[in-house]
Amino acid sequence: MTTSDTTHPYTGVFPIAPTPFKEDETLDLPGQKRVLDCMVDQGVDGICILANYSEQFLLTDEERNTLLGICLNHVAERVPVIVTCSHFSTRVALERALQAESAGARMVMLMPPYHGAALRADEHGTFEHFSKITQAVSIPIMVQDAPLSGVTLSVSLLERMAKELPHVNYFKV
Repeated sequence: MTTSDTTHPYTGVFPIAPTPFKEDETLDLPGQKRVLDCMVDQGVDGICILANYSEQFLLTDEERNTLLGICLNHVAERVPVIVTCSHFSTRVALERALQAESAGARMVMLMPPYHGAALRADEHGTFEHFSKITQAVSIPIMVQDAPLSGVTLSVSLLERMAKELPHVNYFKV
């Protein structure tokens, strides 16, 4: 898929794949492949990688890149893969989204930008963050609400994003 497909929307179960680690805290890549195979074998409709449950905040950029390649190559189009690209920096989130799309992700998922309890974007900043990313990618974007971030995604903001940002097709709220 190279464009945002709104005529055939994704439906069903898209669980988040956990990231297994070895005792020494390095990535357990054979274990990661087993996790992915188990999910596919159980009949999921798609898989989300590099999300909070995937320990995204514990990963170095190198580990993140390794997992992106391993997961997309191993799943090999058996089911669609959503890649979480959240970052408080729009530039970094945009780079991650472009990398995910280039690697074969079918969708990217992003939380609104925030950095700690007191540093977070207002609605205008949140809209601009997603707007810049939507202008750069051609695959669907899922907006993930993250209540613990302290960022409030109002219904009116979500509605505006759905109407005005062409690739914002999904919401995880």
